[in-house]
Amino acid sequence: MARQLEKKRPKSRAKTTRAAAKETTKKVTQKAPKVAKKKSPSRSQAKVVPLVPGKEKTPAKAPHAAPESEVHEELRAAAVADAPARTAQADSSPSRGKYVYCIIRSDEELSFGKIGIGPVPSEVHTILYKDLGAVVSDTPIGILDPTRENVLAHQRVNETVMRDHTVLPMSFGTVFKTREDIIELLKSAYQPFGDVLSKMEDKVEFGLKVLWDRDQVIKEIEGEDEGLRRLKGEIANQKGSTYFARMQYGRMVDAALQARSERYVAEIFQALRDVSVASRTNKPIGDKMILNAAFLVARQKEQAFDAKVKEIGARLDKLTFKYTGPWPAYNFVNIRLKLERANAK
Repeated sequence: MARQLEKKRPKSRAKTTRAAAKETTKKVTQKAPKVAKKKSPSRSQAKVVPLVPGKEKTPAKAPHAAPESEVHEELRAAAVADAPARTAQADSSPSRGKYVYCIIRSDEELSFGKIGIGPVPSEVHTILYKDLGAVVSDTPIGILDPTRENVLAHQRVNETVMRDHTVLPMSFGTVFKTREDIIELLKSAYQPFGDVLSKMEDKVEFGLKVLWDRDQVIKEIEGEDEGLRRLKGEIANQKGSTYFARMQYGRMVDAALQARSERYVAEIFQALRDVSVASRTNKPIGDKMILNAAFLVARQKEQAFDAKVKEIGARLDKLTFKYTGPWPAYNFVNIRLKLERANAK
């Protein structure tokens, strides 16, 4: 029986000072940044590695990923900077810092309302250097727990800003001590940030998860494979130990499942190839998921991408498609800062 294709596109209630545009979704997948063990000077001159797509180390391929020939070449960019970013140790001090959500292009100061992270949402605004802006809000300096409320607040701000701007999302929990520290970051990474913003201009991310009923698929495989049926019957009727027969049966089923999932995934990627700029395959979660992917899509092709997902979902009606977006390009932008651990004083 056909499964319903699910598309999640929840509404955001936050408003900006600019005209509101599209609906956005709700989820963030980034983790709090890791802290470098080695301390660095509080005002060290930043060193920037230019952004080069394809140079970032790609994670190991998921078990059910499509063959390389069937998947877009990954379009990613990374900025690495020795910048005065900090994740401060827990402290009772009332000192406040600047929480950074994303980087945008802007040559004027902007305010996005009191939608910032924390129990009492603070004003979200920009700090500028030339035509770059860091979207920030005030926050106590300390370790920020990745609670559901905090993660959703981080994501809500990025989604609000992306209505009118191309955003480079920062990792959850990125806090700078002063306004001057943020300006130093923008100054030191000005060229890399500009390059990535140009690459990501007018592009958004969509997430696609595809699941199947594993038990039902195994029944279908058994129905199509006479040798597998015969082996299963022998196991059922055999007296004594069936250990080796069961091992053989399990290997045959696993191989058939792998082959079938790869065919499905290859077909999905092929269908979406012409309506997306790039794609990235993440590790499937659980044994029911055969695809966990992100697609970078040009804004002018959103409707075409949407139509293709629905078309392939209708054709592969034994699969369940979970489709979310548009999001900021979390899976296609990787900004890595070498952080300094600092005690709040």
